[in-house]
Amino acid sequence: MPMGHTATAQAGSGGLTASEHRLANGLRVVLSEDHLTPVAAVCLWYDVGSRHEVNGRTGLAHLFEHLMFQGSAQVKGNGHFELVQGAGGSLNGTTSFERTNYFETMPTHQLELALWLEADRMGSLLAALDDESMENQRDVVKNERRQRYDNVPYGTAFEKLTALAYPEGHPYHHTPIGSMADLDAATLEDARAFFRTYYAPNNAVLSVVGDIDPEQTLAWIEKYFGSIPAHDGKPEPRDGSLPDVMGEQLREIVEEEVPARALMAAYRLPQDGTRACDAADLALTVLGGGESSRLYNRLVRRDRTAVAAGFGLLRLAGAPSLGWLDVKTSGDVEVPVIETAIDEELARFAEEGPTDEEMERAQAQLEREWLDRLGTVAGRADELCRYAVLFGDPQLALTGVQRVLEITAEEVREAAAARLRPDNRAVLVYEPTEPAENTADEDENEEAAQ
Repeated sequence: MPMGHTATAQAGSGGLTASEHRLANGLRVVLSEDHLTPVAAVCLWYDVGSRHEVNGRTGLAHLFEHLMFQGSAQVKGNGHFELVQGAGGSLNGTTSFERTNYFETMPTHQLELALWLEADRMGSLLAALDDESMENQRDVVKNERRQRYDNVPYGTAFEKLTALAYPEGHPYHHTPIGSMADLDAATLEDARAFFRTYYAPNNAVLSVVGDIDPEQTLAWIEKYFGSIPAHDGKPEPRDGSLPDVMGEQLREIVEEEVPARALMAAYRLPQDGTRACDAADLALTVLGGGESSRLYNRLVRRDRTAVAAGFGLLRLAGAPSLGWLDVKTSGDVEVPVIETAIDEELARFAEEGPTDEEMERAQAQLEREWLDRLGTVAGRADELCRYAVLFGDPQLALTGVQRVLEITAEEVREAAAARLRPDNRAVLVYEPTEPAENTADEDENEEAAQ
């Protein structure tokens, strides 16, 4: 049976608890009981994301996320979706720089089905992985790239800013979607080697949260996951550390058919899991977190030079996080007008810091976001996995609110002064172009007129 059982009720956790276990094959298990509603969430995080990819094979982690839904030894084709949805559950998977996760929320009496399905594809996906499934999901991912990145206004902004913010050769230089060329180049053997390396129980954390019987749940986990062998060939991810400040402003002008001029910027911020990162999060919330923020009030309400202004945090554990600024201009307003106003607000904030009212509002906003995540079985399962995979301690998920409330206004001011500077950002400036003329339609009209 599973080993290493612990259970704690952390201060500031609102009474939530989590117990930890580890199977003999290295699979880490986190359980959290919640009998409020008769549902259970299953969340499985694999410690693999786009930062683990090598040059020429970008997008493989995301491609494999799709392949995991393409069938396994006992579940053919689209059977994973059909079985979960037929049992009244919901499911999905996502890929990021730092992990790939899979999750189901099920009626309590269908929990065993979800565990069996996850174990079957962890243990036997290679039995079903063939050229047909590879080509099918390669096309799906390429189409997803077209729909979400290439063919929508500002769609490639995230990709472009990431490439600017992290230098060539850095593990975070490319985004999880990957390039079309690399997706085309990936072979079936690439996919098989990727699975053997990363999809092993000792490279995963499984959390189950909700209306569960812990003893029965552990028995099912041991039954279905316990015989899957561990794999010790995983390479260490490349070093993602960088200097605290970029040292210069990196800039790119993008001329595209977009609705309005835009200024987007990525600031290099402290890594996730640190007090400094929490302080930076509060700074961004005061400055650009919603319609009560400083930038929104200045640009949208007062100056009326923008129609939207937001500032958010992309938390990263293996590299500097990014502060993400996104401003869409109003009418014919030029970007330098916007940029001057932003720099004025950031400089003022770096000198004065937040007011007491701003600090209270920002902490309440982040507290609410934390409680929203922990208040659902799916959100809590995801957070438990996140802290177990990225920081080695799932219990940290239960004290996130406390950590936010402990940050002082001076720490927030210091975070802004140190990092929210013109020499510490990568900038995209979008300049709209005229729509391309549809020459085919013109030719048809001319022929019709003749």
